[in-house]
Amino acid sequence: MRALLSRAPGGPDTLELAELPDPVAGRGEVVVAVKACAINYPDVLIIEDKYQFKPPRPFAPGGEIAGVIETVGEGVTGWRVGERVMGVIGHGGLVERIALDPTRLFRLPDERGFIDGAALLLTYATTIHALLDRGRLAAGRNLLVLGAAGGVGLAAIELGKAFGARVVAAVSSEDKATAARAAGADEVVIYGRAPFDKDQSKALAEQFKAAGGRQGFDVIYDPVGGDYAEPALRAIGWEGRYLVVGFPAGIPRLPLNLTLLKSCDVCGVFWGAFAARDPQANQAHVDRLLALWRDGSIAPRITETFPLARAGEAIARIAARTAIGKLVVEMG
Repeated sequence: MRALLSRAPGGPDTLELAELPDPVAGRGEVVVAVKACAINYPDVLIIEDKYQFKPPRPFAPGGEIAGVIETVGEGVTGWRVGERVMGVIGHGGLVERIALDPTRLFRLPDERGFIDGAALLLTYATTIHALLDRGRLAAGRNLLVLGAAGGVGLAAIELGKAFGARVVAAVSSEDKATAARAAGADEVVIYGRAPFDKDQSKALAEQFKAAGGRQGFDVIYDPVGGDYAEPALRAIGWEGRYLVVGFPAGIPRLPLNLTLLKSCDVCGVFWGAFAARDPQANQAHVDRLLALWRDGSIAPRITETFPLARAGEAIARIAARTAIGKLVVEMG
């Protein structure tokens, strides 16, 4: 089978297309023929050894897949050959076949294709956990979404609207603003490219405050970090929740006096650990996502697909923060 491998730390240009033996399902495993693999920001970090998990090399990046079960190993119950599945697997998805623990899998609805299935779970499951469990978002609340045209950003807009919130999307260009509005954002803030000096940071804070109104934001969803974090925090409302989701713009240093003045919370969001610690709660979230998917409240926006040999280009696009929505690799 073909696989795109990381043999040494580095950027997407260091990935190598290789031939590997087909995997065999061990006890408690199934082999999935991968049909599609979505690309996400962790794929940028993991090949550079900057992610919280560092798998032994060589390994394939790609943490979100959809495909078909080809073989079922000894001891596996509840799954059969031929079932269409999707799952979040951490890494290893940029391959034609993979052996894995089926507890990582969910059934792909019959009416959905593999490309859509590969693009759903990581962004939407992260976001529903963030907004409901960590942010306690409710109808009528004010939600600010940073990086709102990326995969998790668009998911946050759609879920925020599905839960009855007023959603302000913050993006870096008119093209991204168009995508945010199409996803349902009530208002859009277009910001400049960091780094910011003191005056630029203050000006951005004023933009956010104007969009948040007198009450400020009840929930701020931040998958960006860097110099965008402090201006956003300055626009938070009384007892608001600031959700820390990711840091493609860098790890920010927040002035903690602001948390005292607003009596607000800064909340970390680590969906993978949540799903492992409380699989029943995660399953309930996934069931709710599938219902929202069926009724059209959410739908992954896939803006480009790539063949396996060009998957490094998709990772490079994510690293450059130029992608809108989701990028998906087809095994084809």
